[in-house]
Amino acid sequence: MTEFKKLVFSGVQPTGNLHLGNYLGAIKKFVALQENNDCIYCVVDLHSLTAQLVHDDLPGQIRSIAAAFIASGIDPKKHIVFNQSAVPQHAELAWIFNCVARIGWMQRMTQFKDKAGKDRENASLGLLAYPSLMAADILVYRGTHVPVGDDQKQHLELARDIAQKFNIDYMEHIRQTGYGIDTVVGEEPIHAFFPLVEALIDGPAPRVMSLKDGTKKMSKSDPSDLSRINLMDDEEAISKKIRKAKTDPDGLPSEIAGLAGRAEADNLVGIYSALAEKTKAEVLTEFGGQQFSVFKPALVDLAVSKLAPITGEMRRLMDDTSHIDAILRDGGERARARAEVTMKQVRDIIGFVY
Repeated sequence: MTEFKKLVFSGVQPTGNLHLGNYLGAIKKFVALQENNDCIYCVVDLHSLTAQLVHDDLPGQIRSIAAAFIASGIDPKKHIVFNQSAVPQHAELAWIFNCVARIGWMQRMTQFKDKAGKDRENASLGLLAYPSLMAADILVYRGTHVPVGDDQKQHLELARDIAQKFNIDYMEHIRQTGYGIDTVVGEEPIHAFFPLVEALIDGPAPRVMSLKDGTKKMSKSDPSDLSRINLMDDEEAISKKIRKAKTDPDGLPSEIAGLAGRAEADNLVGIYSALAEKTKAEVLTEFGGQQFSVFKPALVDLAVSKLAPITGEMRRLMDDTSHIDAILRDGGERARARAEVTMKQVRDIIGFVY
C-alpha cells in the first residue's frame, strides 16, 4: 500500500481588490501552510473570465494578487507562485475532466445556481464547467490537500468525484502503464492515478463580514468601498472604515453568548480575534463592558499594525512590477515542468498518440 505525496494547492482569482477577508480567510493560511508542506499557489486568471469576460486591467490584477502573496510572506523560491494561464496543461486536463464529469454534477453546484441566477440559459459554459477546471488545477499536480472556505467545499467534493471516476474508468489502463498506486477508497481496493483531494481546515476559519452589514460576507463586488478593508488601503482609509462600521447601541458583552443576534458586533470581535491571533473569548475578556467608542480605536491600531507592512510591500512591488513578473515567470516554468509530467502520463493512460 502506498500513499500520494502530500502537496498543498490553492489559488485566488484576480477580480477586483483583495480585502481583509481574503487575507484572513486565505492568504494568511497559505503563509502558515508553507512552513511544513510542499505548496503551489496560483493566480487563477482563467477562472476570472467566468466572472467577467473582458477586464480593463487583467495584468495589473494578476500582479496585485502575486504581490499580496509575496508581501504577506509566501516564499516563491521554496514554493511555486505563478499565474494559471502560463501553464496550458490546466486547460488540457480540464477538457478531459469535462468528459469525465456528468452534466448533472455541474448543475447541482450551488455556486452555479447562485451566480447564474434565474437566467441560466444565458450563463456562460465556462461558469457551468468552472469546477472541472478547478479540479484540473489541483490534480494536474496530483495535489492532495486544499485549504478551502465554505463556498468551495462542494467544488472540492466534485474534484474527488472526478478523480474517483477517472481512476475507476481507467483502472486497467493505469495498471498497464504502471503509473498508479494501490490504495483503498472506503473498503474498496483500487489502483489509482489521481489522489482524492482533502480539504485542509486548520481550526475555525474567520468569516469576515461586510462592515456595513454583518449578515453579508465582505466582498470585492460590494458597490460600497466602506464595506471592506482593502489590502492597499492606507492608515487613514482603514481608520475611517472601522470608525464608520455599523454597530449597535449596546456595549461589548463579557461572554461569547452575548454576541448572539448581534451580527455587526460579532464581526468586529471576530476581526480583532483573527488579527490578534486570540480567541473571541479572550478578546471579550479584555473589552467586555466597553463601548464601541473604546473598542473601535483599538481595532484600528491593531489593523494598521498588522496590515501596514503588507500594504507597504505591495505598493513597493507594484511600483516596479519587474520583480513580480520574474517570480511569475520562474513559477510558471517550474509549474509547467511538474504539470507536464502528469499530463504525459494521462495521455498514455487514455491512449493518445503524441
